[in-house]
This record gives sequence, structure tokens and C-alpha cells, in this order.
Amino acid sequence: MAKARDQDALVVSRVIGDVIEPFTKSVSLRMTYINNREFTNGSELKPSHVVHRPRVEIGGDDLRNFYTLVMVDPDAPNPSEPNLKEYLHWLVTDIPATTGASFGQEIVSYESPRPAMGIHRFVSVLYRQLGRKTVYAPEWRQNFSTRKFAENYNLGSPVAAVYFNCHRETGCGGRRTIM
Repeated sequence: MAKARDQDALVVSRVIGDVIEPFTKSVSLRMTYINNREFTNGSELKPSHVVHRPRVEIGGDDLRNFYTLVMVDPDAPNPSEPNLKEYLHWLVTDIPATTGASFGQEIVSYESPRPAMGIHRFVSVLYRQLGRKTVYAPEWRQNFSTRKFAENYNLGSPVAAVYFNCHRETGCGGRRTIM
């Protein structure tokens, strides 16, 4: 039931379509930022909550399997005109199954989300690699394509994905009363 709910959230948010193709989740992906609180699809996080890279836990059952984690913003620089989409925020490769991102190779360092306008989706996608040291860093962060990246490195379909929403901290918070 949770798998179907996760897929539905990815479809409704247009993560499936804008960033990745439909897939079947086959590995657990748990990501936490502040206070060890796990975020789920559609969680609302503020930039101050995502300053530091998240803690990532990956499932699986065989340490000989390695994974690549890609984090992108498909709404950069703003959701109305995402002409930098996708913007690559983080890329970690060679993550052994049953461990976390800290056991992999960070080949594009974590850049904390700082959306200037609108609500942005920050999408993390997990792929199973064919072997160790088979995935390399792209030349730039802007106009990254998760689909093309996966195709270039024969990563196949995603094995897991999760996203959160984020918007700038100032200027938000409802109506203001003028006295």
C-alpha cells in the first residue's frame, strides 16, 4: 500500500513525467534532515531545515550492489520559468546496499536548496549501478537531465525516489494584518 501511495504522490506532483519515467520501487530510501525526522513525498521543508546534507539510508540485501543518488531541482530558477531545469544539487555514487550516502563517493558536493521564488520540488532519485566506479560527475549543475544521466551510465529505471517541497523563508506565512 505504501508503494502505491508513494507512486501516486510522485505522479500527482509530476515528478514522474518531469524528472523520471514510471518505475517500480524495489529498494527502500530513507532521508532525514533536522532532528532525525524522515521526510516523505510532498513534505514541506524550509531552507533553514536543509542547509546540511541529509542523512540517507538505503535498503537492499547485498553489499555487492552499489547505488547512485541524484538530487535535483526541476523548478530552477522558478517554477513559472524553469529554464535551468534540472539543477543538480547533489550526486553520490558507489553507495553499498544496506548503508547510506556517507559510505559512497560524493562526486558533486551538496548544495543546499535556496529557492528565490515559488515552491520548488527537490527530487532525490536512487539508481542501482552496474558496478563500482562506473558513474562520473557531469560538467555542470544547471540543465542537468536525470533521464539522460541514467541513460549515459546504463543505470536503468530508478529503484526509489522521494521529493520534498521548499520555498524561501521570508515573505511566506500567510496574510499580514495592517494596523
